Amino acid sequence: MSRIGKAPILIPNGVTLKISADNEVTVKGPKGELSQKVDSDIKVSEEDGNIIVSRPTEQKRHKALHGLYRSLINNMVVGVTEGYKIQQELVGVGYRATNQGNTLDLVLGFSHHIIFSLPPEIKVETTAEKGKNPTIILESIDKQLLGQVAAKIRSLRAPEPYKGKGIKFVGEQLRRKAGKSASKK
Repeated sequence: MSRIGKAPILIPNGVTLKISADNEVTVKGPKGELSQKVDSDIKVSEEDGNIIVSRPTEQKRHKALHGLYRSLINNMVVGVTEGYKIQQELVGVGYRATNQGNTLDLVLGFSHHIIFSLPPEIKVETTAEKGKNPTIILESIDKQLLGQVAAKIRSLRAPEPYKGKGIKFVGEQLRRKAGKSASKK
């Protein structure tokens, strides 16, 4: 049995859950509202302040969907109560990031600026302190969308393995390579 799928999801105070007839789960909280369509085989119910996700059989497909939808619904509950935050830093000489509203302007060593428009669900903030790498801070209630946008920003200049230049997540450990060693004569 799915260990993740078995665990009940506690509904915090201030969060309301609505399960429609076509198996769409809507979670509303202090930070906003999110909804997720659930597969018709998976049953979602609310029992004494907990969300219970159950499956009809022990088929491999049902086991996989059981854990998946439990995790997605849990991410929605956490998103509308606390929200999610991702920090990325730009490592490299001359790399800069500025934002104007939800538009990110990146200077990443190319001959041109990269203008990146963010979805309205994501709030962006940039910081540039002297002596530290510029940082991009992304915040949202939708974990999937936030991760997808952060990955897209990182892909604009992924960190290279020799000097570590590029856009990396704060706290990310990069695998570094030694580079060329001088020949012996």
